[in-house]
Amino acid sequence: MLVPYYFLVITYSLLFLITSLGFVYMVSSSKNKASNTPPGKTGWPIIGETLEYVNAGRKGVPENFVRERMDKYSRDIFKTSLLCEATAVLCGPAGNKFLFSNENTLVQAWLPRTIDKIFPSPNTISAQSKDTRRIFPQFLKPEALRRDWDNKKEVVVYPLAKNYTFGLACHLFLSIQDLSRIEELGKPFGCLMAGIFSLPLDLPGTAFNRGIKASKFIRNELLMIIKQRKIDLEEKKASPTQDILSYMLLAVDDDGNFLDEIDIANKILGLLIGGHDTASAAITFIVKYLAELPNVYDQVRIEQMEIASSKVTGELLNWDDIQKMKFSWNVACEVMRLAPPIQGTFREAIADFSFGGFSVPKGWKLYWSVYSTHKNPEYFPEPEKFDPTRFQGKGPAPYTYIPFGGGPRMCPGKEYARLEILVFMHHIVRRYKWEKILPDEKIVVDPITAPAQGLPVRLFTNQTNHFQ
Repeated sequence: MLVPYYFLVITYSLLFLITSLGFVYMVSSSKNKASNTPPGKTGWPIIGETLEYVNAGRKGVPENFVRERMDKYSRDIFKTSLLCEATAVLCGPAGNKFLFSNENTLVQAWLPRTIDKIFPSPNTISAQSKDTRRIFPQFLKPEALRRDWDNKKEVVVYPLAKNYTFGLACHLFLSIQDLSRIEELGKPFGCLMAGIFSLPLDLPGTAFNRGIKASKFIRNELLMIIKQRKIDLEEKKASPTQDILSYMLLAVDDDGNFLDEIDIANKILGLLIGGHDTASAAITFIVKYLAELPNVYDQVRIEQMEIASSKVTGELLNWDDIQKMKFSWNVACEVMRLAPPIQGTFREAIADFSFGGFSVPKGWKLYWSVYSTHKNPEYFPEPEKFDPTRFQGKGPAPYTYIPFGGGPRMCPGKEYARLEILVFMHHIVRRYKWEKILPDEKIVVDPITAPAQGLPVRLFTNQTNHFQ
């Protein structure tokens, strides 16, 4: 029988306390330096309010953590302690704008120790974005749906969405098409993601320890792939332009030096994570809402059938087709407003500053949350109502809709996610209708937003689908 989660947390916290007195003193000192720090509480020693934050997600109400503190302390900013760090949460469009607009002047990117040790932040996909149109067409095919959905009466959506997005990422980034190899690479990612939002305790049996082991395994696998690709490039068995791995191996810095193999492995690891976990969550919730809202489903299908009717038999989607999927993308955007895959991210104060009438000391960690705006009726009237028309015309007010972040550090994979989501929608609505098997399935955040049982659905094949 597994040891209860809370017992583990308390036990490891006590062990961690002995080596953390210096950290506690530093945080206390920083508080004393500022006479007007934001209102709020820091919770338990060391672990702070991390458990409250995590449990709100596991209960299916992640917005409550932010909403309750905004109501109690300040609509603009409050303090807390997350992942062993003194943290100021900046709220609303003004808070989002402040963080996104002051990159490298007042704030800088910061990763919790769990994330920083398990995997690095990818920063190379933006350099590849200019080649997106050239690379993607060969992947705009429905093979993943044929393999996992055809001839099935019932499916569980979330794991199949992960198969789809991870397989696509492996094709695009590494040119891996062997299904058994993709499955082998994909297995450790569950442990890796579970370790991200856990206490940074590298002890046997902890989620953090399992995450580190999973990360090392994947890195070693990627290093083997990288070494073989270098040989294939030298022997002309691989193309210099076939995928992002080749691009990285042949790219040089300003001094003419090639990237180190370890650096490439780290970047590919980050891309594989960013390239499938959040998109698979978004796809899963699109399926959920289309099952619940048949009128929205019908409008999406009409749009996609119009695009399909313009194609000759066997002709694949192209970039221009994607641009025509305006209503479908509005639906996807509304899904990500209501069920954002990621709740927010961190920054670090690199100078003392004031915000909302309060002082934030240098060194404090900063956090923005989608829930200070996404479900706020001040910015989205009837926030629980599903309404894709919110994204017509100019769309939401600036800094209110932020599923991809904003500013210089906006998610570099936004266009990649948009494309794989829309391609999935195109093929799925033409092929199927479906209904939820569990009408009241709970939604959890741990750390990615997902249905607790994976969203099982019952499939019905559309009679006219022109499936290519």
